[in-house]
Amino acid sequence: MNSIPKLQVADVVESAMGWLTDTFSGLFKVIQESGKTVMESVTSLLTFIPPIIFILIIAILAFFATRKKFGLPIFSIIGLLFIYNQGLWEQLMNTFTLVLFSSIIAIVFGVPIGILMSKNNVAENIIKPILDFMQTMPGFVYLIPAVAFFGIGVVPGVFASVIFALPPTVRFTSLGIRQVPKELVEAADSFGSTGAQKLFKVELPLAKSTIMAGINQTVLLSLSMVVIASMIGAPGLGREVLSALQRAQVGNGFVAGLSLVIFAIIVDRLTQSLNQKK
Repeated sequence: MNSIPKLQVADVVESAMGWLTDTFSGLFKVIQESGKTVMESVTSLLTFIPPIIFILIIAILAFFATRKKFGLPIFSIIGLLFIYNQGLWEQLMNTFTLVLFSSIIAIVFGVPIGILMSKNNVAENIIKPILDFMQTMPGFVYLIPAVAFFGIGVVPGVFASVIFALPPTVRFTSLGIRQVPKELVEAADSFGSTGAQKLFKVELPLAKSTIMAGINQTVLLSLSMVVIASMIGAPGLGREVLSALQRAQVGNGFVAGLSLVIFAIIVDRLTQSLNQKK
C-alpha cells in the first residue's frame, strides 16, 4: 500500500522566507537600525528622568486617571519603589519602551483593520481566519521570522509582540462598531452625514468602550511577550527572568517576575481607567 506523499510545507515556507529576506533586506535593515535608534533614544530619555520624579509622575497620573482615588497611586509608588530598590530600574525602562512601541504599532494598524472588518463582510471573512491563526500560534514561533528579518535585539522583539498582540484590537474594534444601534446609524444617514462623519461622530464614539477593552488586552499581550522576546536579545525585565532561569537562580527570577507583575497591574489599571465613564 502506497503511503500518501508528504506535503513539502516546510520547504515552501523556507523558500518564501528566504525570498522575502533577500528581496527586502535593505528595507529590513533600515527598519532595524532606525527602530533601534528611536527606541534606544526613548529608553535613554526615560532613564535620564530621576526615578523618584518618574514614580511621582506615574502616581499623579494614576490619581487623576482613577478619579482621585488613592488605591492605584499608593500601589504604584510602593511597587515602583520596590523595583528601584532591587536595582531593576533600567530594565523596567527597557520593558516600558518595548511595550509602548509594540502597543502603539498594534493599535495604529489594528483599529483601521477593525473598521474595515466592520464595514465589509468579505474583508471580515478573509481577516478572521488570519486573526485566529495569529492568536493560536505559539508566541515562540513568531521569533523565527522576527530574527530572519531583523536579526536580534529590541526591534525583532517589537515585531513579534505586534503580531501576537494585534488581534484583540482588531476584533474589538469590529465588534464595537457592529454593535452600534442601527437606529442611530440610520438617523445619521437621514441627516445627510457622510461616511466619515458617521464613523467619527457616531460609530467610533459609541464603540469607544469596546475598542478600549481591546486596546487594554493588546497592551497586556505585548507585556506578556516580554520574556519570550528576551530570547532573541530584547532587553528588559524579561531578560532578567530568562537569565535567572538559565542559571537556576530562584530568588532573582522571583524578583524579576514580581517586578513584571507590578508593572502589568499598573498598566492594566491605567488603561482600564481610560475606559471608565466620568
